[in-house]
Amino acid sequence: MSLQEVIKERFPSAHFEENCKDLTFRIEKNILLEFMDFLYKELSFSFLTDICGVDYPKREKRFDVVYHLYSIEENRRICVKVGISENEEVESVSCIWKGANWQEREVFDLFGIRFLNHPDLKRILLPDEWEGHPLRKDYPLEIANFKLKDE
Repeated sequence: MSLQEVIKERFPSAHFEENCKDLTFRIEKNILLEFMDFLYKELSFSFLTDICGVDYPKREKRFDVVYHLYSIEENRRICVKVGISENEEVESVSCIWKGANWQEREVFDLFGIRFLNHPDLKRILLPDEWEGHPLRKDYPLEIANFKLKDE
């Protein structure tokens, strides 16, 4: 049985995307932790390569949170996407991969995507006083002239 078939058997609601290079599944946010825990414990995806956000301002679910995972034991990769709307939160996966802590902070800082139950969700790249989230497509460029309080 292929990896894709194993995942579809366990999570019938997971949607396989064929247009991506890596094996890619789009899932609903309500099964994220269960899905990721399954990938970690049952399928040996022990390395969370990265988490990133993607902004689609015209979509109802404006953001995709994209997780890239790697199985060192099996030498294979998988991508997981979760779509959320502007005011939704997505569950933190830092309880599964400790390295998710900083990656989720980066996504929060740059896109404003909030991670539910994150142990310390705060800015990581920009100063606390920074307004907005600069990787959003509607980020006003005038704010780029931001100055720190001490300048």
